[in-house]
Amino acid sequence: MSNVLIKNVRLYGEGDPVDVLLADGEIRDIATDPGKERAGTRLGDEAAETVDGTGKILLPGFVDLHTHLREPGREDTETIETGSAAAALGGYTAVFAMANTSPVADSVVVTDHVWRRGREVGLVDVYPVGAVTVGLEGKQLAEMGTMAAGEAGVRMFSDDGHCVYDPLIMRRALEYANSLGVLIAQHAEEPRLTKGAVAHEGPNAARLGLAGWPRAAEESIVARDALLARDAGARVHICHASTAGTVELLKWAKDQGISITAEVTPHHLLLDDSRLETYDAVNKVNPPLREASDAQALRRALAAGIIDCVATDHAPHAEQDKCCEFAAARPGMLGLETALSIIVETMVRPGLLDWRGVARVMSENPARIAGLDDQGRPLAVGEPANLTLVDPETEWTVRATELASISGNTPYEAMTLPARVTATFLRGRVTARDGKAAVQRREHADGRGASLVARERL
Repeated sequence: MSNVLIKNVRLYGEGDPVDVLLADGEIRDIATDPGKERAGTRLGDEAAETVDGTGKILLPGFVDLHTHLREPGREDTETIETGSAAAALGGYTAVFAMANTSPVADSVVVTDHVWRRGREVGLVDVYPVGAVTVGLEGKQLAEMGTMAAGEAGVRMFSDDGHCVYDPLIMRRALEYANSLGVLIAQHAEEPRLTKGAVAHEGPNAARLGLAGWPRAAEESIVARDALLARDAGARVHICHASTAGTVELLKWAKDQGISITAEVTPHHLLLDDSRLETYDAVNKVNPPLREASDAQALRRALAAGIIDCVATDHAPHAEQDKCCEFAAARPGMLGLETALSIIVETMVRPGLLDWRGVARVMSENPARIAGLDDQGRPLAVGEPANLTLVDPETEWTVRATELASISGNTPYEAMTLPARVTATFLRGRVTARDGKAAVQRREHADGRGASLVARERL
């Protein structure tokens, strides 16, 4: 394993620049006086590669608790390789791949396959999320114990895309999860309130003739599952919180000592349902984009720690699944490569978070929630070298054709965003640098389905 020296970088964006030596998968040394000799040698004499960190910030590598990599089953929209490339380019060193694949990840065969493919690609640590119920149907618990004991060691289970709506099934899932030491992540949506719904239930949807998805559909499940977790003595994690009411319920539950955590997506922090005016299905997502007041409440909650972390809900879709009537389109947006920039735009620039706060909500807290001992660690000597190098001053324009994902369904097309990841390190190895992933990178011929594949090694 080659050694890497990151020169002249500021840790967490604080203090004077330092040099950081990465060796044998860990942070070997941090020199506050880079030119000073130590035992007759200077820091970096043994480094095989040097990365210039001038003007840049070093953070722990990001951890995404909510990613859709589509493999197996929809490799026309994303693969573990292309999704891993997108993740590395976005500064991620670990991602959790959701279970709604084809076949569903409700067995050890599928979860171990996802784990092995992630290891083969090697750009990020890919952790498969096991399904809570067989086929995501909400009727029978999947073999959670078998998946947890498999090669992948599954540590999080979710029927994301579907709510575990039966309270008895959810209660049993929480009890089993407690005994196994794993986490249930709930897609909070009461399906009887959202039948046929395609957009947030509010004035905009009513005026545009779009069937409404009420806030209560999310909030009622959040409240129910907080109580179920309390009684089971278990942990529950709320996926993609989207309403001001959910924030209030989370605060109440935490004040009661209930073991509940929650994530928010970048798009729910930045975007709102005013974007529905064009009927462009790139803006269709589940849960839907809410009102501006909800987005404001979510930002405040993330800053206050009521919402624990950011998760992308990266959801690639083929062109034919998005370029159609709004009601018929599949919900979801790309998110891995733009997440940091959206957090800077919504949280750092307004002063709601500093760079330590960014590390907390994008790395430390998600790693803690998932129980990852080697991710989200302090920037200190002897810690694992899972790191992200950020240029805080740059601006860039989002182009779907330039993203690593096979699909192009980004809601940020042509937007100019602040800050960008310039390098990512997984156990000290460079996995992305200057806009290129360290292994196979997919270049789009037409911006959507057709593509050419070229190998670009760093």
